[in-house]
Amino acid sequence: MEALPQNRPMFEAAPEQRPDSEPIVYEQPLNERMRAFMRLEFLWQQLSYHAGVATPWSSRAAVAGLLEILAITSRGDARGDVLKELERQMSALRDYQNRPGVDAARLRAVLAALMRRREELNAAGANFMQKLRESEFLNAIKHRSAIPGGTCEFDLPDFYHWLSLDADAREADLAAWIATIRPLCESISELLWITRENARPSEESAPGGSFQIVFERDRPVQLLRITLPGGSRLYPEVSGSHHRSSLRFLRWNSVHSRPVQANEDVSFVLAICY
Repeated sequence: MEALPQNRPMFEAAPEQRPDSEPIVYEQPLNERMRAFMRLEFLWQQLSYHAGVATPWSSRAAVAGLLEILAITSRGDARGDVLKELERQMSALRDYQNRPGVDAARLRAVLAALMRRREELNAAGANFMQKLRESEFLNAIKHRSAIPGGTCEFDLPDFYHWLSLDADAREADLAAWIATIRPLCESISELLWITRENARPSEESAPGGSFQIVFERDRPVQLLRITLPGGSRLYPEVSGSHHRSSLRFLRWNSVHSRPVQANEDVSFVLAICY
């Protein structure tokens, strides 16, 4: 494990715009747990961004993100999966404690952060989302959301009234809802950060725009990260499983024409996250 960066914020919102010079990272999860975690991370970023913007349209988008988080976490045991992954990562990090070249102070800080996440999730209890799931206000919006345009003014006058309230009132309600799901979502953000940081990127070349990866059978792969230069007109298409994967680099033309596979050798950076 390489030295960990200092002063990392626990939550980073996605940038609104990406300079052409900044590399673009494409990620592909390789198991169902990682897919769920990445979807929740994406929705958490969306919810956090819109909750901080004092307009009715952003409040509407924040509620939509919250409802999608509730929908994903209603399938299976998200809290249990996060607790298991926290334990797995803490066990892996402890193995690094006595290795040379490791930033011991930073490692202790990361372990402490993971233990704090575990304590927060345990304290929340197994039914910590039940109050949100039983909210008549949120359930009415959820049911109407299945209909295209179903959350407009005449369909949900109570939602429309809430959106017309003072921004401080809406923000207070959003803050209460966010506080309920924060232990889960921030734990997922922390776990995904560690998963990404533990990978060792390597420079690769895809002959004729294709690249094959065979994974070690005794090391389950969680995530692939493919980095291309900013401004590139190429993007990767990933297929496969946790045993092997294929990358195919496609050339973007426009929204009016289909992409075509690159026929030249493509240089990229690959990170395999365990």
